[in-house]
Amino acid sequence: MTRDEFNAYCATFPSSTHVVQWGDADVWKVGGKVFAICGWNDGAAAFTFKVTDMAFEILPDMEGIRPAPYMASRGLKWVQHYASPGLSDSELQDHIALSFDMVVSGLSKKKRAELGLLKQKQPS
Repeated sequence: MTRDEFNAYCATFPSSTHVVQWGDADVWKVGGKVFAICGWNDGAAAFTFKVTDMAFEILPDMEGIRPAPYMASRGLKWVQHYASPGLSDSELQDHIALSFDMVVSGLSKKKRAELGLLKQKQPS
């Protein structure tokens, strides 16, 4: 996945916002909380995202994926896809989508309502 493809994909999430910070990193947020980051690793794009506890144990065993610098060292369950082979583009998209969902679920009900992100009950 290229940086442009990453940004285009993250822009599809409802109520997502984009800022450039931390030394030219593309940072994607929802409700003011980060769900995905694209920065640079030796000139190549590096993608950082939140993961479940289980994924945090498993993914860093794959070549090209590591606990996210800075975030993981502070106890946060974030990983970084920084080199090949890592994840396929579709797997990376799946993990970014899960990161978005986890961040949304951590927002208050009031904030989710403000953003139009409350899940509707399915009719019986």
